[in-house]
Amino acid sequence: MSNIEDFLTKKEEEEIVEAIRIAENKTSGEIRVHIERTTDKDVYERTLDVFHLLKMDNTKERNGVLIYVAVDDKAFVIFGDEGINNIVGSEFWNSTRDKIASQFKLGKFKQGLVDGITEAGRVLSKHFPWLHNDTNELDNTISKG
Repeated sequence: MSNIEDFLTKKEEEEIVEAIRIAENKTSGEIRVHIERTTDKDVYERTLDVFHLLKMDNTKERNGVLIYVAVDDKAFVIFGDEGINNIVGSEFWNSTRDKIASQFKLGKFKQGLVDGITEAGRVLSKHFPWLHNDTNELDNTISKG
């Protein structure tokens, strides 16, 4: 697979965006997905770059979570801003990673992303519950590089 358009169908992308919307209905946290074909940098460093490019570090509570996927590199990273990182332990990151990885290994990329988004939303809602005056600070669409 060498084209990011082949990674997910339009319908699958819509289902992922809907999963983000549902997850964010229970939390003030912000979840984004970014997909690229490949990166010539360390995948973690590229994730940090994308996190900043998407202005995910500009949320009021610093509680953004980015799921970055480099398709051809068969790599992904889940990165959270300092607001969530200071509260959740490594178990959150490990359980979210494991949910994504188990589906990716089966070639179920959409389901892996949906499972990761759902898990992130579940944990975010415990620490950053949605309040009546919360606004969606970041776009829910999948960004691509």
